[in-house]
Order: sequence, then C-alpha cells, then structure tokens
Amino acid sequence: MTQVPFEILRNDGKSGQSHFQSFVVDVEENQAILTALLKIRSEQDPSLAMRYSCRQAICGSCAMRVNGKSRLVCTTMVGPEFRAHGKIRIEPMLNQMVVRDLVVDQTPFWDRYNAVQPFLIHDPSHPMPEGKETRMSPEQVEQFYETPRCIACAACYSACPAVGSDPEFLGPMALAKLYRFTVDPRDTAYHQRLQSVQNQKLWLCLRCNLCVEACPKDVRPAERIVDLKRLAVQEIGTPEHGSRHAQKFLTNIEDGGVLNETKLARETLGLFGMLGQVGKGISMMRHGKSLKKHPPIQGVSEVKAIYADLNQPEDLKGRQRPAGKGVKGGEQ
Repeated sequence: MTQVPFEILRNDGKSGQSHFQSFVVDVEENQAILTALLKIRSEQDPSLAMRYSCRQAICGSCAMRVNGKSRLVCTTMVGPEFRAHGKIRIEPMLNQMVVRDLVVDQTPFWDRYNAVQPFLIHDPSHPMPEGKETRMSPEQVEQFYETPRCIACAACYSACPAVGSDPEFLGPMALAKLYRFTVDPRDTAYHQRLQSVQNQKLWLCLRCNLCVEACPKDVRPAERIVDLKRLAVQEIGTPEHGSRHAQKFLTNIEDGGVLNETKLARETLGLFGMLGQVGKGISMMRHGKSLKKHPPIQGVSEVKAIYADLNQPEDLKGRQRPAGKGVKGGEQ
C-alpha cells in the first residue's frame, strides 16, 4: 500500500462556489483511480458525488479530469499519475455545468449528439428489404474506422477548447458520429448531412488533437473531422470562410511552396472582407511580420508532385476508397 494524496474539487451544487479538499488514501499503485475515489467515499467522506457504473471502460460514466487531463478513472491507474505529479488532482469535466462535486450536467453534450441525427436515414420510397440483411463489403465497413468504438464518455468534449469558446461548434464526438453515418452506404442522407455542417459548425475545429489524446477508445475524432471537411468540400464546395480558407491555403502552398498570407486573405475574404482585417495586418507588420509575396522555394516541383498524389478524388458514389488508396488491408 502507498499513501497517495488526492485533491478533489468540491462543489455543493447550490452556492456555485468550488474549493479543493485534500485526502490521503492507502491504495496500491496498480489500482484504478476510481477504486481510490470509492475508498474515499466509503471511509472518509460519504458525501462525495461522482458517476460510475461498469468499471470496465464500457459505459463511459466515470470521465473526469485527472491532473488536468480528461480521463476515464476506471482505467487510469494510480501509480503513473502519482509518480508524475506527486499527487492526484481530480476535477469535473469542462464545458459542462457542475451539478455537484464531480457530476456534471451533460445536456449540452447530448443536444449536440442528437443534432447530427445519429441513426440511419432511409429513403421512404426505397425501403430496406424486411427480414433480410443489408450487406456491406469489408472495404465499406473499413470506412467507419474506429468510430463504432465510441462509448459517449464526453472526455473529448471536455478536452475540446473549441467547444468552450464557441457554442456553435458541435464537438468532436458528435462530428465523429456524423462521419460514421455519412459514409454508411445504407444511409440516404449523404448530401443533407454534409450540407448541415458545411458552415462554421464544421470548420471551427482548432486542430489541436486534444480530443485524440483524451479518447479512451482511440476513436481519433480529429481525424474524422478532417475526413468530413474533405467530403464536404467535394460534395458542397466552399460556400463560406472556413472551407474557402482551407481550400485556398492548399492551393496557396502548392503554387510556390510557401504561404502568401496577403493572397490567402484576399482569396478567403474577398476585397471587401479584407478591409476589416487592415488593423490586424498593420499590427502584424509592426511586430516584424512581412506580408510581401515570397519567391517560390527551390524544389517547388516536388511540392507539386506531392499535391498531385494526395489530391486524388474520393469515390463518393461508392462511399469507399479504391483498393490500395487508404483502405486497410487493400493492395499496396
């Protein structure tokens, strides 16, 4: 047994005020942090409120912040956290209101999940055959990647800074789930699904990959958001600033191998839109940023060759990549 100090953020759910309370727990280092929390509640403070259920990383109930990181405490061991930090600090998840202690109101999280219609949408004029399976090829199933693993623990939602800064952002889990149904060949709402997010709801992602780090099931939602962006541009085009900025960024680098920021702003915002950025441009130049066009780099032909290989179109009709082009197990 090792004496491990815990600091737990407490909130009575009424006053709105929070404070850290310290505990010392005798616990084995190879035990889960959830075991230590249950021991605290059983032996030291029965008023400690928290969520947990399966204790097997299946239900997703016990997501909390452990030393500043969103984790499932049923699978996060005491030893590594204690050795790395000298203590274990437990806080409720971010981006959700605290109900009491470590319990949060997950209504915003589930509202975003429901907003993407996380279910198959069928064409009523072509119903699926009753009593028969609807087959998919192994290649089509592979397009789901790891999204079916998601247990809706909201760890990615808690870790996402875009969720905290903009209420329009759907969050990593909802967008990963949207991707899963977007590429499902049985779903008939392909265009509508992409149309619904081909605005700032999709392009507000900061590409920080904190959701990938937080996910206990390796769903890698940030990568699925990138896939959604690519599919949305191919299907819908670039009707607004977010997608247009991404597309012009690509062509900008392709032209000369180095970013021309003035051209990027002009192509993204238009001449009138650039007027609102004059103050920012002046501030950048005052801080030593050059907005002049750079000459092409040496070996720009190699950059163009890379682009030519990467810019192969997605097989949107079949919802699958050709064999050997990103399909796991395909011919290389």
